Order: sequence, then structure tokens, then C-alpha cells
Amino acid sequence: MPTAQNISNHNQIIDQVRHVCTLGGLQSVLAIERAIPILHAGPGCGQKLWGALGLQNGGQGSGYAGGHTVPCTNATEKDVIFGATDKLRTVIENAFKVLDLDFYVVLTGCTSDIVGDDVGEVVREFQNEHKIVWAETGGFKGSNFLGHELVLEAIIDQYLKPAPEKIKGLVNIWAVVPYQDPFWTGVYDELSGLLRSIGLTPNVIFGPHRGIPALDLVPAAEFNLLVSPWVGLKAVKQLEENFGTPFLHYPSLPIGPTETGKFLRTVGEYAGVDPKKIEAVIAENEDHYYHYIERAAEVLLETRFLPRRFTVVADATYTLALSKFLVNDLALIPNRQYIVDATPADLQEEVLKNFQDLGEGLSADVLFTPDGGEVQEDIRATKFRSRPLILGSSWERVLAKEVNGYALSVSMPVSDRLVFDRSYVGYTGGLRLVEDIYSTILADFQ
Repeated sequence: MPTAQNISNHNQIIDQVRHVCTLGGLQSVLAIERAIPILHAGPGCGQKLWGALGLQNGGQGSGYAGGHTVPCTNATEKDVIFGATDKLRTVIENAFKVLDLDFYVVLTGCTSDIVGDDVGEVVREFQNEHKIVWAETGGFKGSNFLGHELVLEAIIDQYLKPAPEKIKGLVNIWAVVPYQDPFWTGVYDELSGLLRSIGLTPNVIFGPHRGIPALDLVPAAEFNLLVSPWVGLKAVKQLEENFGTPFLHYPSLPIGPTETGKFLRTVGEYAGVDPKKIEAVIAENEDHYYHYIERAAEVLLETRFLPRRFTVVADATYTLALSKFLVNDLALIPNRQYIVDATPADLQEEVLKNFQDLGEGLSADVLFTPDGGEVQEDIRATKFRSRPLILGSSWERVLAKEVNGYALSVSMPVSDRLVFDRSYVGYTGGLRLVEDIYSTILADFQ
């Protein structure tokens, strides 16, 4: 049975943090095409968050309206004393004049939330003529995973309207947090492709060529599909309450043939898709996948290359998904796994249940901690029987050298890789992950 450990002293200094503050939800806004956040925060907040999520995490950059383009009130000491609602009103009005965009989300920082500026009152002045909402995202509230959920909550409550009727086969997809996951664009593309392959119509609000038309379709979906252990659960429950849309919660991101087959069968059964159609899709994709695995068998099974055990240092989504793939499809054995996304304490037990049976009768111990320093101390203290495979952030690349392991950067911060539309989801994603793991291993022998 898996066990969980956690930090008992929440006042300690956190080293090598793997996420940013709640205001980091601004990047979730930017992931909606032609949408922009307007920050009511102190100077420098947006720049630091963009630097962490946009530059030092797969080189994702600023996009159409991110980075230095994001409007901000740049609240000062004077604003702390006297308030800054007039300044916010001016910034919003100027954003409408200067920026060619379709959707605006006002987000508050620590200063605004502490002072108590009535941001909602200001935003409501513009809602009759503009598509604009607000969310209180003071950084002290938590991580950008929370910020992501607050952004979705604001959009659902303040913008979305009931649809005249549901569209048969239309499915909203909710999964990874944009920009926090450097592979997010590819993840949503691949999940969409999997649903299309079994005859469903995916609807995703994040990523290119989607934006407001996709957002407006959300209430018309036949059901919501959440592919995540916990992030987004509040949103799909809120959509069910507001619009009567049921949801299917699939806790693991499907990577490789084993989990992707389970995913397609589960979604297909829920949607009432003909099982024969689903099995035909699975058979075709597995044939493609195993063609390449069999072709590379001499390298994949070479004992001097093959790691025996693995450790993942990532958010709950990737720690679970990668663990399942490495156990079921690469036959590796899990050491302790590390979840560093500040999973809420009341949800940790449910997340832990997913590690009870990763496959092949194997479970894994799990450590919940946002402290990368604690993670690395624990890994250094581990007695490995052979060279371990460590899937984590760029920080783990240095650690891997200390423990004579192999490292692949897959979770924030990813500063040693450039990511466009790559992902590890599905059958194709499983092949990409095998490529990346073994390329890392083979390079060490050159």
C-alpha cells in the first residue's frame, strides 16, 4: 500500500519552488486566444510571473498579448493608503482603446486584496459593453493552480450564459494548467485528437484557433471531461451546477498504450460510443506504437542502458501519469514519488488512492511537498540499487549527476528545453517519451 508524507511546518523556507503564486493565473487567461489579463497589482509582479512561466519553462515566451503587453496599475505606497480604484478604471479604459482583443480578465495582486479595493464594482461598470470579468488572486492565497481555478470560476459565473440546447457529442476538455505545464498546447491537441478518433467533438478553450468561440460553446456541451487528479474539479462541478452539464472525471493523463486504451474505453462507454469502434481505434494505434517499440527492441532491452527504477518530481497530474506509463509500458519499478504542486490537504487522500495500483501490482510511496530542497535531500538519502531515472525539473539535472542517475526535464521549471506543440499524451506521446528517455540515457554513454 502506498504511504504519504507531508510537510508539518508550513512556516519553513521553501527551496526550489515548482510553481508561482496565485496571480500566476494570468497565464491561464493568456492561453485563451485574444484574451488578456489586466493586473491590479504592484510593479514587477507580472514580469516575475511571466519570466518564471513564460521564459524559464520550455521557452514559451509571451505570445500575442503577454509579457510586457499585460496592462497593470503598478500600485504604489500611495495607493495602499488611499486606494486605487480610479487608477484601475483608467487602466481598463485605456486597455480597451489600445489593445485589439476580445476578452479581458481583471486580476488582483496582494496589495489590492489587502487594501480591499472593490474591483468588482469597477469591472461591473464595463460589463454591459465589454467582455470582462474579475477574480481576486492575491498571491498570498496560494499557488497558480488555485489562480487557474479562480480564473475559471470567474469566467463561469460572470460571463457564460445557458445554451438554448445541448450539442450531441460536444465535449469540453479540462486538463493541465496552461504555461505551468510546458507541454500544455500539445496535451490539449492530443486529447482532442483522441476524442475525435472515437467520433466525439472536442471543445477546448485554451490554445491557438479556439478562444472566445470555444468559450461560448462551453454551456452547450453534452458533458465535461476532466483529465486531472484534482485541478479543475471545482470548475466542472460549477458547470454542472450552473448549466446542468454532467462531468466525467478521469484522474490520470493518458500516456502510452496501456493508459490510453483505458482512457478511450472509459470515455467511449460514458458517451455511448459503439465499443467496436473504440476497439478498432485502439487496435490501429497499438499496431503503430508497437511497430516502433519492436523495431528498437535491441536498444530498449540492452541491460547496460536500462534503468531499473524511477522517481518523478512533478505536479500530481504528471507524477501519476508518468508513473503509470513507466510501470505498465516500460516495466520499471517506482521509488518514492514526489508531488510538488501544493495539492490541497483535503484532496491528498483521493490523489494518493491513484498510486495504490499503478499496474502490475505495484504501488508507490508519495511525498507531498512544494519544497524542492526537501525533495532533493530525500533523493540524496535514497540507496539506489542501480542508476535511477529521474523525471523532474531542470534542477534535477544537477541532482542526477550527484546520485549517478539519468534526468529528463518534464516539469516546471524546464529551462533546458524548447517546447512548441510536443506532448507525452496518447500513443504518439508515449513514443516521444520513450525517445526522450532513451536519448538521455544513450547520450550518457557517448
